[in-house]
Amino acid sequence: MSAAPGSKGKVLLAYSGGLDTSCILVWLIEQGFEVLAYMANVGQEEDFDAAREKALKVGATKVFIEDLRRELVEELVIPTIQANAVYETVYLLGTSVARPVIARSQVAIAQREGCTHVSHGCTGKGNDQVRFELAYYALAPKLQVIAPWRIPEFYTRFPGRNALLAYAAEKNIPVSQTPSKPWSTDENLFHISYEAGILEDPNVTPPKDMWKLTVDPEDAPNTPEFITIEFQKGKPVRVTNEADGTDITDPLDLFLYLNTVARRNGVGRIDIVENRFIGIKSRGCYETPGGTILRAAHIDLEGLVLDREVRAFRDEHITPVFGKVMYNGLYFSPEGDLITKMVPLTQTSVNGSVRVKLYKGNTFMVGRWSTTETLYDMEQSSMDVQGDFEPTDSEGFIKIQSIRLKKWGAKFQNH
Repeated sequence: MSAAPGSKGKVLLAYSGGLDTSCILVWLIEQGFEVLAYMANVGQEEDFDAAREKALKVGATKVFIEDLRRELVEELVIPTIQANAVYETVYLLGTSVARPVIARSQVAIAQREGCTHVSHGCTGKGNDQVRFELAYYALAPKLQVIAPWRIPEFYTRFPGRNALLAYAAEKNIPVSQTPSKPWSTDENLFHISYEAGILEDPNVTPPKDMWKLTVDPEDAPNTPEFITIEFQKGKPVRVTNEADGTDITDPLDLFLYLNTVARRNGVGRIDIVENRFIGIKSRGCYETPGGTILRAAHIDLEGLVLDREVRAFRDEHITPVFGKVMYNGLYFSPEGDLITKMVPLTQTSVNGSVRVKLYKGNTFMVGRWSTTETLYDMEQSSMDVQGDFEPTDSEGFIKIQSIRLKKWGAKFQNH
């Protein structure tokens, strides 16, 4: 299928190669646009060459495939680990952290190619439409956005999958013949998510064959695996494996290796109901293998080397805000700029190593040390050695702390 430049302008479509975005590509051409396709390689298991051929076949005038894996790890994943960021106490932000680099690259290509519009295939109920579009508007305010799943003409014409399949047959759009899984996924090197379909009932247990990245913890090896992770200023800089001598220092390779060892040990699965930014509750299942190990090890090391008040301030004022900013798609915002600059200031002393035991879906911290930053004094903390701490000093400390409590408690004795 050939495409002539459209009279309505040129649009760069975030393209996955699946049914939805392939139909959107053809529909945009039908509306009078010239369509260019854009794919971001963020570590998903994808046949990019096949997707490129498909996009060209159905009418894209150009296809861009950008390898964003390294900048994803170095710019987004590692700061998220440094901040110990999490959303609603459990979700490790796997989808969220990939969106800024994807959107930024899309905007850069759109500007370079003289596009008047950008487009995406996000649904009208989800978080991703917000994340992508807020990034577009922050980075290129003059670019126009086409969101087909919010255009009545589009979503009334395609009320369901059968309508899309019929359109694909009519327009000669190749469709995979393998039966689809009854859920929707989004994958990058940090994680994979599973939503919709049978998972919309929060009481339906995910089938065993749904999980793609990690071995079932019950089927994981019966022998634990031990690794050591070294951090400098809160960044993982080395991982070593005691069993086979693996020693990796490159940030991308290090993260990919942690994914490998976590996957074979069944580490990183969660099943939750969360609150989307748009106001709808959503049930999601996630696998975040390497990220789960890194976050746990980082938190553990901070106990040894991070000042109590710095840690408390970070935990109260930076960690939750960072998680909210990332989840809500506000990385490119004044508060996003501020909070990302604050994170490194809390990490100057987070230098040391953590020994980690991986066993049947669990991540155990079994040792930690630092040659330069430890605030832990064995003699001072010991129950057997007095060290340089004078126990009688605690008496005055307790008296001062009790002043207000005595006044508070006296009120109840008078009634």
